[in-house]
Amino acid sequence: MSEETEGAAPGFVRVRLDLSYDGKDFSGWARQATRRTVQGDIEDALKVVTRSSRTYDLTVAGRTDAGVHARGQVAHVDLPAELWAEHREKLLRRLAGRLAHDVRVWRVEEAPVGFNARFSAIWRRYAYRVTDDPGGVDPLLRGHVLWHDWTLDVDAMNAASAGLVGEHDFAAYCKRREGATTIRTLQRLEWERDAHGVITATVRADAFCHNMVRSLVGALLFVGDGHRPVEWPAKVLAAGVRDSAVHVVRPHGLTLEEVGYPADDQLAARSRLARNKRTLPAAGGSEDPGGPGGALVSFVDGCGGCC
Repeated sequence: MSEETEGAAPGFVRVRLDLSYDGKDFSGWARQATRRTVQGDIEDALKVVTRSSRTYDLTVAGRTDAGVHARGQVAHVDLPAELWAEHREKLLRRLAGRLAHDVRVWRVEEAPVGFNARFSAIWRRYAYRVTDDPGGVDPLLRGHVLWHDWTLDVDAMNAASAGLVGEHDFAAYCKRREGATTIRTLQRLEWERDAHGVITATVRADAFCHNMVRSLVGALLFVGDGHRPVEWPAKVLAAGVRDSAVHVVRPHGLTLEEVGYPADDQLAARSRLARNKRTLPAAGGSEDPGGPGGALVSFVDGCGGCC
């Protein structure tokens, strides 16, 4: 089924899956012919446990890159109504028995009318975890926490982060894709150090373009360790071009924590709105109230997650 479809085709049922995975041994979300991916594993497991002759394609809220983890990922799949009726009660347990231990599906249920895991989402929340402990990373956390070998000033990173929040063209922090918009609304970007010395960046936006979170984190770590002034990340943003000093940090510190959706009666409208081409108001953006500042968000040729 095409992810452009507002709902399941006649004779099919749209099913929502809530899942998590450790990204260490995956080559990202999207299915690849010769590499292990999250989408490939789940689609193959669904085919086996439902004894289907074909593969049913998953649509995901946010495509994650190789090595990136997820705690609150959401996907949907359109299944024939008779197949869903036959397997719905035992599907979750059968998937648990078939899938490898580094990927889990926690909930499988019929989706509300108008639900699209990708286009109905109104925000995605990521966490990036780092430590500046001179001894390195706790061995039990090494697969999920980056070690930064410089002392970090969390207050300075929060001050720099404030200049990045809001609706902007994040071209300076994204890997460009032909025809894809880099305009996003960054709703939250905050850093907090816990009692164990792990510093967590909470990053929430309506959507993310490719490498956006890891590029933002790379720039802010340079502020935190004193290599760049607090004003520097905002200046890079305003310049609108990639800066060679902005490093894309390693993927293992990044986790997709949660995806937000509107009320059920607003799902279809959100899905339609999200397909509109997005521009900034200053560049002639629409005054439609559905988008921040009058602008509209498009994921059609952009990326809901790919961070």
